[in-house]
Amino acid sequence: MASSWRDAASVYLDRRVLAILFLGFSEGLPLALTGATLNVWLREADVSKTSIGLFALVTMPYALKFLWAPLIDRLRLPVMTRLFGRRRGWALTAQAALAAALLGLGTTDPGTDLWWTALFAVIVAFCSASQDIVVDAFRVEVLEEKQQAAGAAVLVLGYRFGMMAAGAGALYIADFHGWRAAYEAMAALVLVGMVTILLNREPKIAESAESVARERHVADWLAARPHLSGRMAELLSWLYGAVVAPFAQFMGRQGWIVILGFIASYKLGEVLAGVMSAPFYVDLGFTKSEIATVTKLFGLWATIAGGLLGGLLVGRVGTLRGLMIGGILQMVSNLGYVALAWAGHDVTMLAVTVAVDNVCGGIATAAFVAYLSGLCNAAYTATQYALLSSFYKLGGDLFGASSGWLADRMDWVSFFLLSMAGALPALYLLTRLMGRERRGGAAVPAE
Repeated sequence: MASSWRDAASVYLDRRVLAILFLGFSEGLPLALTGATLNVWLREADVSKTSIGLFALVTMPYALKFLWAPLIDRLRLPVMTRLFGRRRGWALTAQAALAAALLGLGTTDPGTDLWWTALFAVIVAFCSASQDIVVDAFRVEVLEEKQQAAGAAVLVLGYRFGMMAAGAGALYIADFHGWRAAYEAMAALVLVGMVTILLNREPKIAESAESVARERHVADWLAARPHLSGRMAELLSWLYGAVVAPFAQFMGRQGWIVILGFIASYKLGEVLAGVMSAPFYVDLGFTKSEIATVTKLFGLWATIAGGLLGGLLVGRVGTLRGLMIGGILQMVSNLGYVALAWAGHDVTMLAVTVAVDNVCGGIATAAFVAYLSGLCNAAYTATQYALLSSFYKLGGDLFGASSGWLADRMDWVSFFLLSMAGALPALYLLTRLMGRERRGGAAVPAE
């Protein structure tokens, strides 16, 4: 048993897996800057809790990224693709745009013109979502199947390092030098992801037998219709391969509606509590430095433990069982917020709450990312992963947008107890997926 656990842990030393750590940092950095960190800024500027809750909608590009993912999956950039390759060229372009957008967001003032803050936050989210599309495809393509669980774990780890920089780091800088300086520093940290992309090779373009057969069938169909020849045929063939085929392939698997429903609902309880966590801390009287130290710096190590445990757990018990364990843990962890609401301004209780929440969330997230990765067909990685992660984000955004409205109408204890109910739909759907797996269905295909 000990030997098998050591073998499972050795995969973390692979150079490709380590590269995902830094790309995870690159993905996690912008999220807090349009989420928890931005919410602290908004609350300090006397923006209402209802408006802060509605600000969850500025991250809608994460939920809609499947709309332009086919372009990133197949479209060649004139200069960047030739110099760096398909994945790396798109990654560097998205990262450069992200740095510029963060600089723009830092120049706004939510206290005097909230609309400009919202607009730049949407632009940051769009650039960040575009980066996610290509980085997630890069991760799935560059890792072997046996490395996907470890890749998911270090992605979560790097993601949290990025969120720590954008959380604790930005809050500390804002405390001493103001919000503009904080966002300028975060824009500079985008270079971490750019350097990582430059230091790694372009992954090989993968095709599956199914994708080749689908696209050959379309080519034969177009060849039999002379009136669709030439550029029109090329355009239709490209549109089919880039847009239609990835979705058709996914919807051809058994139980795809249940899978999408599960993906959309797995994190609902965590999202509902998470959107209001920063206003909750501020209302309890915690300072920015206390929030940064406990929730970001101390909380990071709990998340590291949770993410690594999640990767090992999936390797030992399988993806679906790992999802069930993680789902139950992240639901129960919301009781920590209830205890903190009763305790009030107590730094020790804040630390306990953050530790429990981050360990449980890290386990669930590692299992969830491994599950999404296993669902992707090798020929359509960027588009399908964007579709799946978009469903997760869409469910979170729509549910999270109501969090401020609910928090304005009930006390914090009632609110966090209610947030636990958000986990129940996904756990029910997960039991159906586990039942299908036992009956020999394809709940976690890896084609």
